[in-house]
Amino acid sequence: MANAGNTPDSSNSPRQVVHIVEDDEQFRLSLLDLFQSLGIEAEAFEDGAQFFERASRDNAGCVLLDVQLPGTNGIDFQQALEANGFDLPVVFMTGHGDVATSVNAMKAGAVDFLEKPLRTYELLDAIKAAFDLDVGQQRQRAHRLTVRARAARLTRRETQVLGLVARGLMNKQIAFELGISEIMVKLHRGSVMRKMQASSLAELVRQFELLD
Repeated sequence: MANAGNTPDSSNSPRQVVHIVEDDEQFRLSLLDLFQSLGIEAEAFEDGAQFFERASRDNAGCVLLDVQLPGTNGIDFQQALEANGFDLPVVFMTGHGDVATSVNAMKAGAVDFLEKPLRTYELLDAIKAAFDLDVGQQRQRAHRLTVRARAARLTRRETQVLGLVARGLMNKQIAFELGISEIMVKLHRGSVMRKMQASSLAELVRQFELLD
């Protein structure tokens, strides 16, 4: 993707794609042409059903979504994304300035709500913001997977100690809870810190929260 002016920067995000969901064919094609001219990868779908049938869950990026879609509205589609295995930020667009709808969309986590006719600079700013948000979400997912892989290496007893440490219990309290000596608690706790690669108690607790 080209990085000029306000176009999104994909240097830290492999294959970020703008997924256009728009039932107006002419407008859909004009958006594809615009993104192609700017070096931004984009794919287009005429409705939600076609998106869920054809879109790849491996792609990053965002969804550029018309609020008024045949068969379903944009808000329902936005809610269906995660349920169908897609974790993509959403930018809404509409030809009807509906304040209530825009408020609901933003409450549901939309990045932006744009009115047609779209202004190019506003569209690109919204896409860049969505791409940046997607990069952050990808990093969070990768970190969560790393933490879960570390936790999978813990023994059953170490997992118990981790849970009690995260609850704020002292070594003596943990020893009482588990019916083991305080020395054993210290040994297990040290092993947990090493396996989880945590440099502090606060970091260990943060990692534990990612396991829920």
